[in-house]
Amino acid sequence: MNALVPPPTLASSLAPPYAAPLQLGRALAATGHAVVSPAGLCALLDTELPTLTALQPTWDDLPADAYLRDGGRYRRRRHACFIVDDQQVERVPHRAHWQPVEYNALHGGIERLFEPMTEAVLAQPVWARLLVQLSATCSALRGARPWFVEAHQFRIDTTDGIGRPTPEGAHRDGVDFVAVILVDRRGVKGGETRVFEANGPHGIRFTLTEPWTLLMLDDAKVIHESTPILPTAPDGHRDTLVLTFRSAGFQGPSAEALVPAATAPN
Repeated sequence: MNALVPPPTLASSLAPPYAAPLQLGRALAATGHAVVSPAGLCALLDTELPTLTALQPTWDDLPADAYLRDGGRYRRRRHACFIVDDQQVERVPHRAHWQPVEYNALHGGIERLFEPMTEAVLAQPVWARLLVQLSATCSALRGARPWFVEAHQFRIDTTDGIGRPTPEGAHRDGVDFVAVILVDRRGVKGGETRVFEANGPHGIRFTLTEPWTLLMLDDAKVIHESTPILPTAPDGHRDTLVLTFRSAGFQGPSAEALVPAATAPN
């Protein structure tokens, strides 16, 4: 954030300001962000909480992020990409994650090839329902279209004594929408979510504490970050699933990389 610009006014909310699941799109349109409770997410997906909780152990098998430029060892992750068109979910061949430096000054401009997400997650019926439902929310706001979705499993731990969920600081992602789902949180303090107006003086802060709480962001309207975590018990960590939705293809270092070859125009 520009140091010459006065800091935004942050409204405190220890608990997230939950929106009704059927009002997710309306809340996003109004403020650029919306939080849905675990029960609300289950209602949105027509599933039960144990179905989602069954996915949590897969976060115990994430490889270390080898691309951290701050020298840290606190982040582990897996990555996968999809094209979601109405009810159809297509997994595309594994590819590198790339962001321009304009959106990620710390890690932008380099192709980062992470280990792929496993079938233990992707083969579950609830996974496709999640991508379809959230893509439908995006289409309700931008019009029906295919969505190019990147999925990231993250574990931020306190191996270094401190873990940084967003080492790049307050940022946008260069996409249309971002979904952050808290999967697990134990043995840590901190990790406060902060959402700022991209073109205004106001913001809000709250802490996600309940697993399977959904935060959804309109990337054009808001900037977001999460504060560092500190340990309160051994093996403290914070697990999230981050999904980004982009209508203009996947981000890549060249125009040819934006859209997979199978869908690129002749």
